[in-house]
Amino acid sequence: MALPKKLKDLNLFSNGDSWQGLVQSVTLPTLTRKIEEWRGGGMDGPVGIDMGQDGLLTVQWTVGGLVESIFDNFGSSTIDADMLRMTGSYERDDVDEASAVEVVMRGRHTEIDMGDAQSGENTEHQVTSTLSYYKLSIDGASKIEIDLISQVFKVNGEDRLAGRRQRLGL
Repeated sequence: MALPKKLKDLNLFSNGDSWQGLVQSVTLPTLTRKIEEWRGGGMDGPVGIDMGQDGLLTVQWTVGGLVESIFDNFGSSTIDADMLRMTGSYERDDVDEASAVEVVMRGRHTEIDMGDAQSGENTEHQVTSTLSYYKLSIDGASKIEIDLISQVFKVNGEDRLAGRRQRLGL
């Protein structure tokens, strides 16, 4: 029997600043491939053809009150105005085993929800950021890297779009 590695703690960095004690939660992007159904002549049934990344990469995160720097780049004209880095410690309780998880993201804040303002009550501010870059590393090893502008899609270090960039002269 084995127990899973569970997230025991996390931190969020924004443009290099640590938000230790400020960040409450982070909802990481859902990674989705756009799959088109195709059934050609002579095929017994359809297959899914991978057409690339599907939909926007978005991250949502919540801080426990007013963090003024959230507003600094809001409405920026650049697609990668803000860099976010989430770090997490995933640990097992049945053995002494843990993994360091790091997610580096670049994008811009598209929504700031300051929530309900009520005297003497807890305050939460939720931010949604649309991303142009995403990189997931576990124990220092790159697992997934997506750079939408540069047309980079790496899985376990394998650049799955290198040939396409070459054929396009990029």
